[in-house]
Amino acid sequence: MTIISPSLLACDFLNIEPELNAFNGQNDLWFHLDIMDGHFVPNLTFGHPVVELITKKTTHKCDAHFMVTNPEFHAETMKSFGLYNFTFHLEATLDSLGLIKELKKNYPSVGISIKPCTPTHKLSDDILKAIDLVLVMSVEPGFGGQSFMPSSFDKIKELKSRRDSLKTHFEIQVDGGVSNKNSKELIEAGADNLVAGSYIFKNSREDYKKAVDSLRT
Repeated sequence: MTIISPSLLACDFLNIEPELNAFNGQNDLWFHLDIMDGHFVPNLTFGHPVVELITKKTTHKCDAHFMVTNPEFHAETMKSFGLYNFTFHLEATLDSLGLIKELKKNYPSVGISIKPCTPTHKLSDDILKAIDLVLVMSVEPGFGGQSFMPSSFDKIKELKSRRDSLKTHFEIQVDGGVSNKNSKELIEAGADNLVAGSYIFKNSREDYKKAVDSLRT
C-alpha cells in the first residue's frame, strides 16, 4: 500500500502531541519532518530538541528531510533520536555515496532528494543502487503550501524506469502540492510514498484519517 507521510510543518505546533495522536492506529503512515537551516533554503524550521521530542511521542516511523548545507553534522548529532529515514539533498554534498555509507550505520533507511531544477540523471546508477528512497521535490524546497509542479511526473516515471532496469528497490517519495487531485496519477506514475502537509492539516483532527485515505483512492 502507498505510504502517506503527513508533513508536520503544517500541523499545529502548539498542540503537537494531540496532532500526532490523531493518526494513532493508521497503517502505512510516516511522519515527515522538514528540517531547514535558513541557508540551503531561505526558511528556518525546528531543530534538535523538537525532532527528538517528536520521535519519543509517536510509534509511527519518523522521516526527516534535511534541507541543510551540512547534512553530515545532523547525521551525527541526531543518530540517537530514533529517526527511521534520513533524507539529504544531492545538491548539498560532494560525496553522496560516502554519506550514504555513513548514514546506513545509524539509520534504517537513507534517502536522497533532488530539487525541481535538478535532472534525475544527476543521480548516478551507483547512488540508486545504494539508496533506500529518492525524494522528488514537486515544489521549490523551503516553504509549505506551494502549487504542484507537473514536470515532476516525468521525473517519477524516469526514476521508476531506472529502478526497474537496475533491479533495485528504492522508494519514490514525492513532496509538494500533493492532494487528492493528483495522488492517483502520482501513484500510477510510480510514486510509493506521498508527503502531504496543507492538504491533511487544513482539516479538523477528526478528519485527518479521511484526508489520508483519500490520497490512496
